[in-house]
Parts: sequence; C-alpha cells; structure tokens
Amino acid sequence: MVKKEVDCRGLACPQPVINTKKALEEIAAGQVIVTVDNPVARENVTMFARNAGYPVQVAEKEGNFVITITKGEAPEKAPDNAVKPVAQSTGEARPLIYFFTSNLLGQGAPELGMTLLKSLCATLAETDPPPDKLIFLNTGVFLTCTNSPVLQHLKKMAERGTDIISCGTCLEYYRIKDSLQVGRISNMYEINEALRGPGKVITVP
Repeated sequence: MVKKEVDCRGLACPQPVINTKKALEEIAAGQVIVTVDNPVARENVTMFARNAGYPVQVAEKEGNFVITITKGEAPEKAPDNAVKPVAQSTGEARPLIYFFTSNLLGQGAPELGMTLLKSLCATLAETDPPPDKLIFLNTGVFLTCTNSPVLQHLKKMAERGTDIISCGTCLEYYRIKDSLQVGRISNMYEINEALRGPGKVITVP
C-alpha cells in the first residue's frame, strides 16, 4: 500500500487542508498520513477528509496529532452531514450566502449596529426559503456563541436547513470555541470555496 506522509506542523489554517488535498490527489489509492500540532488543524483536516468520503483515524503522539486518511479506488459515500458541493447553475435559483464579518451591522453607532443586526437576522429567519448558508468570520463568530443576541434566529434558520459555519481560527483567537451554540466549525479553505462558488454572496460588514 502506498503511504504518503505530510508534515503540517507549524502551519496555519488553511495550509494543512490544502497540503492534505494535494497529497490525496497525488495518489490513486493508499494512505495519506498527516501530522499537525494543534487541535484546530486536526479538526479541519479530519473534517475535510471525511466530507470527501475517506475513512479517517486520528491518534495523538508526542504532543502532535497523526491523521491517517485511507484512499481507495473510489471514495466512500460521504456521511449525511457532510458538506455537499453546491451544484452548478442549471437555471434554478442560485444558492444564497450571507457573509458576516462583524457582530454589528454597519459602521455607525454600536447600539444602532446591533439593532439593525437583530432586525436583519429576524427577517432572514422568516424568509421563505431561508438562506442556504451563513458564514461567520472575525468578530462575527460571537453571533454563533453563548449570549448572542441573535441566537434564537440563527437556531431557527439552522432547523430550517441553513448551513451555519464559523471560522475555527477566529473562535480560537477570541477563546470562545467552547461557547459555540449553533452550526459548526469550519476553516478558510471551505469558506473560500463557498465564496468563490456559484452562489450569490451578500456581505454583512
């Protein structure tokens, strides 16, 4: 069996995911063994491989995480909760993506920014159909965590099928990863793929 080792220690997101993707593309079948040195990289690489349909094993060794990804002649069926690629447009409505880069709406008074943000999220929660995806970056990740003033609206959208993702690097930076209340943790590789895809992106600055 072909075994390809990829050392991603010391690399920041999304480089471990990118290196893993390249390694998988270079072999027809076998194992790609990725070594990372932090939990965020471990979760990002593991999520990427599982979403691609490959079996994954994770072990901790000497303070590092060793991720073994097995690639066969064809990937396994991806799990039901895997991130599914957005279909190319065939005449149907384009997927709608809201990109939150802040926990306020607009550049004026903070109180007004929060009021407007609450109003927007309440409106989105009642929209039919709801947005396909909400992406939260930088201080926007506070909105998906404990004490968020729009948490009930986000949860309602999630229940209706909206994919809600928060940047793992941002959650780590603000030390609120354990406070995540809705959606899932993602990485810059997936966020970039969503933003450059066929969907219509609305940025909420």
